[in-house]
Amino acid sequence: MSDLSNLLLLLVLGAIVGLWLKLSVARERAAQEARRQCLQHGLQLLDETVGLRGVRLRRVNGLRMIERCYGFEVSIDGHDREPGRLWMIGNALTSLSLPTIELLPHEEAVANTALPAPGSNVVPLRPRTDHRLH
Repeated sequence: MSDLSNLLLLLVLGAIVGLWLKLSVARERAAQEARRQCLQHGLQLLDETVGLRGVRLRRVNGLRMIERCYGFEVSIDGHDREPGRLWMIGNALTSLSLPTIELLPHEEAVANTALPAPGSNVVPLRPRTDHRLH
């Protein structure tokens, strides 16, 4: 009976190690995705890490799959700390939540009158002052 209990204990220990390795790989993939999204949106990923915040079942194409939620912190201008979250199924990003930039009234006026950089293909749009139809 001792051999059977030792085998069972070894199998349980192996399953725990396997699960831990799988979650570590998933966490590293989430950290890479957070870095990529921050780079794409002009944000700075703080602490260069993510943390598992939750796990839920989600139905995708009729199949129930495990979706993991990772939380992280970003900085918009280097002087703040804002929360961000991403949801992943496997290695695929399913949802993303990043902070929004709120401009003060003075900053909105400056942003609306700012000229594009030389060589830029951005055309600034300004509201019409007259209401005539052409």
